[in-house]
Amino acid sequence: MLDIATDGRTWLLTGPRSSYALRLTENDELLHLHWGPRITLADAEYLAARQELPYWPFEAPVDGHEEYPVEGGPRFTRPALSVRTEERRGTEWTFQEYEADGDELRLRFLDDGLRITLHYRMRDDVVERWVTLANEGTTVELLRADSATWTLPRREESWRLSQLHGRWAAESRLARGELTYGEKVIGSRRGHTGHQHLPWVALDTDATEEHGEVYGCALGWSGSWRIAVAQLPDARVQITGGAGYDESGLLRLEAGGTFTTPVFAGLWSDGGHGGASRAWHAYQRAYVIPDADRDRPVLFNSWEATEFDISEEQQRALAERAAAIGVELFVVDDGWFGARTSDRAGLGDWTPNPDRFPEGLKPLADQVHALGMQFGIWVEPEMVNPDSELYRAHPDWAQFQPGRKRTELRNQLVLNLARPDVQEYLWEKLDALLSSAPIDYVKWDFNRCFTDAGWPGEEYPQKLWVEHVHAYYALLDRLRAAHPGVAFESCSGGGGRIDLGVMSRTDQVWTSDNTDPLDRLAIQHGFSHIHPARVMAAWVTDSPNNQLNGRVSSLRFRFVSAMAGVLGVGGDLTRWSDEELAEAREWVELYKEIKPVVQRGDLYRLRPPSGGMSAVQYVHGDEVVVLACLQAQHYGEPLPPLRLRGLDPAAIYECRETGELYRGVVLLHHGLRTGLRGDFDAKVVHLRRM
Repeated sequence: MLDIATDGRTWLLTGPRSSYALRLTENDELLHLHWGPRITLADAEYLAARQELPYWPFEAPVDGHEEYPVEGGPRFTRPALSVRTEERRGTEWTFQEYEADGDELRLRFLDDGLRITLHYRMRDDVVERWVTLANEGTTVELLRADSATWTLPRREESWRLSQLHGRWAAESRLARGELTYGEKVIGSRRGHTGHQHLPWVALDTDATEEHGEVYGCALGWSGSWRIAVAQLPDARVQITGGAGYDESGLLRLEAGGTFTTPVFAGLWSDGGHGGASRAWHAYQRAYVIPDADRDRPVLFNSWEATEFDISEEQQRALAERAAAIGVELFVVDDGWFGARTSDRAGLGDWTPNPDRFPEGLKPLADQVHALGMQFGIWVEPEMVNPDSELYRAHPDWAQFQPGRKRTELRNQLVLNLARPDVQEYLWEKLDALLSSAPIDYVKWDFNRCFTDAGWPGEEYPQKLWVEHVHAYYALLDRLRAAHPGVAFESCSGGGGRIDLGVMSRTDQVWTSDNTDPLDRLAIQHGFSHIHPARVMAAWVTDSPNNQLNGRVSSLRFRFVSAMAGVLGVGGDLTRWSDEELAEAREWVELYKEIKPVVQRGDLYRLRPPSGGMSAVQYVHGDEVVVLACLQAQHYGEPLPPLRLRGLDPAAIYECRETGELYRGVVLLHHGLRTGLRGDFDAKVVHLRRM
């Protein structure tokens, strides 16, 4: 809901539980008023009447108060907008008008020929903000164009900052600590979202998992990005973020050119970190994720079973075993195309290897369908191996700096997707591929970062950092429109490209290349602070875990750990015993039963993975699922019961496996006994309200 004051200079956006208000002064200063619990328009106008910009020597009165600080004038905070022309640098804007289109508010400003439009939209309790820049004058270079600046209320208590950090095989780990004066900057300068940080932050003063105020911000951009959290000298806190890591330049806007920033979304919750997570999840299921009401199937992926040693016969054998344990989607990973017998060749040549698949992919896909499963493949379209037909024909299509060595990582280079000819080549190859066989699913990988991000011959080569992402989005959009039955997974060496931008175009994401079930508990715990289980792919692989650590774990522990998201199997099923296959089938059938609850339900983090027992709970309608994992039992002591959340205290709940009845109030206040013991034990409890 959008309310506007009679003078047209105070605006209030309101969701089910929260409000966001801003005010334009007579001097065209756009000031922040309120972000927090619901207020009325009269409350917002009262705040506007009381708002002062006190003079203080050596400080700027507007610092810490502006909705979108620009470069220039009496300001010292980080500018959200930095532009330059041949004559000048900075912005002196004047307010032109506002527009209200349903729940979207647009505020228009003008600086010479540059039109700046600030967009606001409230979706449930999430405020979406972005900026449109339109050039009607001389050439303008955008050095920095952030999507939004968020202002937090002043508090006596110290703010705590939560973020998700990591690296390859250790993504999405939660870090929480006191915010100190100055700036805390996270981001990626790698050309993609990055394993090192997810583009999300949360701030609180004293919130627990289920109580207290939490402010969160998440950026929808799949290239290089930056979020800066600043505690100013007067203790005010502002959060600024957008595309690009630094001020080296985004784009050059010629006359008639436009640029729209990615969405930077903000959320206030008074339900603690758990309440904030559930609000983020509901928002993404409702407004971001395509077809979120469709549950994702249980998949099998061939990578860890075969790596590059692929043959059609071998894949058929794996498919038969996968179908026998109840898998719903069979995916052929790397190695099916070109001269791809190792990671040294083949990227860019997206046609089936004639020795491995002499009649193409269709015969295998047909057999997979005959077994009752969908069929999927792996691709990495944005990359090229120097040892490939594509590179030999078009070496200039790769990113490179003239006169410098072309750096290879993983024996591959990055294609310059900003080039129209590269875009058209990939469209033709991928469209032909998806038309050549009944393919239902594409795992789209991105395995190396930008290093030599050059574009010889281009007048403004810096633009490739932004235009690569726009072209990637456009290619995905075009493929989805042409092949509406195909689902896409975002993968980037694991969790290197996960953000609201890519999630609006893909059906699920690959959380991490680390499939160790114990490590995954911490990765999934952090991931759940912003993204829902509906998109979080998780696999059951072989034990010992030979990829990373050699850890031995039970099949039970591996399955329960992976059932917290979109379940997959990635082990070599031809080496599993009959007993293991039979047990796996039971777990897969159980997951199919609870899948709607896990993928659509409200998530409660009952206990974090900190060494003993951890547990998550999902509530969807009348059904409840608890996944409990025990790393180790110490000193033979029995485990304390799990106090559940989100239940009706007056209701009776029946356990679907045992028929045992539980009273809601007892589960909430006294808890559920799991019976876990020893090391690497795990359990699934499925309850239904009677």
